[in-house]
Amino acid sequence: MNAPSDLSMKSDEVLRVELAVFKREHRDLDDSIRALQAGSTADQITLQRLKKKKLLLKDKIAQIEDRLTPDIIA
Repeated sequence: MNAPSDLSMKSDEVLRVELAVFKREHRDLDDSIRALQAGSTADQITLQRLKKKKLLLKDKIAQIEDRLTPDIIA
């Protein structure tokens, strides 16, 4: 995605779509990591790269969820 990642400028609908895409990518990465770890010759550099990408996606997901969920001060 080449669009700027400034969450304050995006509509809630766009954020929900991006959230779904990021969650799907996160699940796919998780599946890929598990498959590599199950193999007998797991490439540690590839695993590390996939885990880092998965963590970045998790951070993006958390940011979007925070943006979509209003702050309620009780």
